[in-house]
Amino acid sequence: MTTTPQKSPAADPPAQPGAFSPTLPQSVGVLGGGRMGAGIAHAFLTQGCDVLVVERDDDAAAGARTRVESAVAKSIDRGLAGTAGDYLARLEVSTDYAGFAGRELVVEAVPEIWELKVSSLQAVEKHLAADAVLASNTSSLSMSGLGAELQRPENFIGLHFFNPVPASTLIEVVIAKQTAPALVAAAKGWVEALGKTAVVVNDAPGFASSRLGVMLALEAMRMVEEGVASAEDIDNAMVLGYKHPTGPLRTTDIVGLDVRLGIAEYLAETLGERFTPPAILREKVARGELGRKTGKGFFDWA
Repeated sequence: MTTTPQKSPAADPPAQPGAFSPTLPQSVGVLGGGRMGAGIAHAFLTQGCDVLVVERDDDAAAGARTRVESAVAKSIDRGLAGTAGDYLARLEVSTDYAGFAGRELVVEAVPEIWELKVSSLQAVEKHLAADAVLASNTSSLSMSGLGAELQRPENFIGLHFFNPVPASTLIEVVIAKQTAPALVAAAKGWVEALGKTAVVVNDAPGFASSRLGVMLALEAMRMVEEGVASAEDIDNAMVLGYKHPTGPLRTTDIVGLDVRLGIAEYLAETLGERFTPPAILREKVARGELGRKTGKGFFDWA
């Protein structure tokens, strides 16, 4: 008696480049484990994703792990369900870019230095599958310019998270000229799955948030410089009068004065002298008064 072999169920066809799903990727990479990168890792971990953070060396990697662990612990203290072990079991920290192979999404979160951004993105892209998405957390640099340096710019998009990431409810989705339209729709779905709200902007210097936020902060700095009012009173005017959750100078301390200086210099170069950094900002950065991360900026954080 002859039997006919049973056909095995057809496998799902492999994902094609340009076919982007709004379902949150389950395998995510983050390049850079500073305060921002650690916050991004935390956002994906707490939504059930497996996350790899890659740093430049062992010391930086250890620091990144500590920051992610601390963020998870704080979230649990505030009511996040589960244990720290549940989340951290899905965290990997490494110094090897090869670990990005197989990741569905990698978010770059290195400092706002053009050459560093380009070299970092290119180094990551070498390890990604053709259908993987590469995102930048840049707060001001040209996404189209960065995309032009990549082999698959249609798979490149801006995901600008805000500090502190666990508390912020906003992600700016930035569309480069080369970004596939389907990727924009998918990214909006990812933002919603992270429990945050997407603001979609076309590529322009400073996008929407940094351009407006930096302009307000620079004017506040000039007011301190001119003796108009104290940093505390200027911030209180915006918090109490305009319902800002945090004043522009305290926000600058949280973001980092060095970061704000870099953005302002770039905006001054691309948009004009109205973004010229005031002397007080340059002087504080030169003295190492970078805000909360150094213990002193416009406020004392010690």
